[in-house]
Amino acid sequence: MNNIFLLYAFPGALLLSLAAAGSAKSDGDMALLDSLDRGMWQLRPTGGSAPTTKICLGKSESLTQIQHSGLACEQYVVRSSPNSLTVSYTCAGHGQGLTIIRKETNRIIHIQSQGIRDNAPFSFSAEGRRTGPC
Repeated sequence: MNNIFLLYAFPGALLLSLAAAGSAKSDGDMALLDSLDRGMWQLRPTGGSAPTTKICLGKSESLTQIQHSGLACEQYVVRSSPNSLTVSYTCAGHGQGLTIIRKETNRIIHIQSQGIRDNAPFSFSAEGRRTGPC
């Protein structure tokens, strides 16, 4: 029972504390996203058997909330540097998440994201590569 509690409660508490810490930075710098090449990106999960997905990168903020794509979510930049971005987001009535994007090049990134979507936890890691035009 304690292991189940830690599995779900700890990440949730971490997300809430990071969201609270990030609220002071609501106008944070997302320059890393602007530096990525636009076009078709392939997201290949790491360490799992989930299928590869494709995303047409037009609005780069979509990379920060893959599990909540298409939803208008409130985003807070927790940490930003030229090669790394951490964003906490909340989607009213649908959950929240914390996403870390690390840039290798303008065409290769690594994404780690965890949170709650429609009352269920999620956690994933993926490598993103630009594959061509949309």
